[in-house]
Amino acid sequence: MKELLLCKYGELILKGSNRRYFEDTLCKTLRFRAKHYGSFAINRSQSTITIEQKDDNCDLDGLFDAVSKVFGISAVSRCVVCDKTMESIEQTVRDYLPPYLAGKKTFKVECKRSDKTFPLGSIELAAEVGGVILSMMPKLKVDVHNPEVLVQVEIRQYGAYIHAGQFKGAGGIPIGTSGKALLLLSGGIDSPVAGYMIAKRGVQLEAVHFESFPYTSELAREKVIRLARQISGYTGSFNLHVVSLTHIQEELVKSCTEDYFTLLLRRYMMAIADKIAHATDCGGIVTGESLGQVASQTMQAIGVTDPMSSLPVFRPCIGLDKEEIIGFARKIGTFDISIEPYEDCCTVFTPRHPMTKPKLEKVLEEEKKLDFDALVEEALATDKVERIRTEFN
Repeated sequence: MKELLLCKYGELILKGSNRRYFEDTLCKTLRFRAKHYGSFAINRSQSTITIEQKDDNCDLDGLFDAVSKVFGISAVSRCVVCDKTMESIEQTVRDYLPPYLAGKKTFKVECKRSDKTFPLGSIELAAEVGGVILSMMPKLKVDVHNPEVLVQVEIRQYGAYIHAGQFKGAGGIPIGTSGKALLLLSGGIDSPVAGYMIAKRGVQLEAVHFESFPYTSELAREKVIRLARQISGYTGSFNLHVVSLTHIQEELVKSCTEDYFTLLLRRYMMAIADKIAHATDCGGIVTGESLGQVASQTMQAIGVTDPMSSLPVFRPCIGLDKEEIIGFARKIGTFDISIEPYEDCCTVFTPRHPMTKPKLEKVLEEEKKLDFDALVEEALATDKVERIRTEFN
């Protein structure tokens, strides 16, 4: 018998008259992901999407992992389908479940009937299936509170679906249903998490990385590219724009008061990001800032940098502490990459005593020492910006 994937979505069922749009977008994403693992048929019914193998050359294991990272899916299971008769259900339980129960000590059976014409109620069906399991594996014990294996039987319109538990999906809503935004992606821990979190709310990404070569190395750049590829497993593929800030930083050092270096650089970064965002049809900018974490992330410092963007600036990590952000980074597989010891542009020319409570008037005085617009345009020159397409792993 061939296994298939049973995907369930959570908050999409609350979308009312717009639900069809969200479902269509989700199925489009799943079809794109599935083609990398073989030939599959994708269908939806009763708030569930089924993904079936069309031939024996499919990589169901790989697709299972990919589907579990697709935003919009709340749970995913490997299962088999049989006829809606007790004889067929019992035989399928005997044939399909032993590998999932082998070596386990406890189990529980749950049954759901979307098709209310099925002759047995959910509790009666669970008792019958549990009896079949105990008859073939008598050492197993029933544990209704904390079972090692949760066997589920779902009586649906087109058959009985049998699986040994479902696994938590990525949740959220499908990519692209909430527009597009530009992520400021550094080599640190926070910004990849911010990209993941905003994408979970249906936002398609572009990204920009600021480098300071030769003060930052090729290894630092490669680190950021690997971070982009890692989060694209959740966010889907996106463009990474690499912009050099070397000349701007050198001019800051020559002309401006040291305490203001970081703030002024952040204003340049936001102004450049704003132009890239408009050029790539983004409706917002995303940063990894967490309030009060470093000098440039105080309320006053953020107030100085935000006016450089004509678009909304989203900060998904703003209320998280470092341990919470690290927890997300470990979950999405970016933490070990982020802590590699390669510097980024924000660590170059760092002032000894950065300004934490800046006044905008003073910042503007410092900024007048430079030709702001000319430096921005130079940084954005076509031959200086590299665009890299990240493909999900």
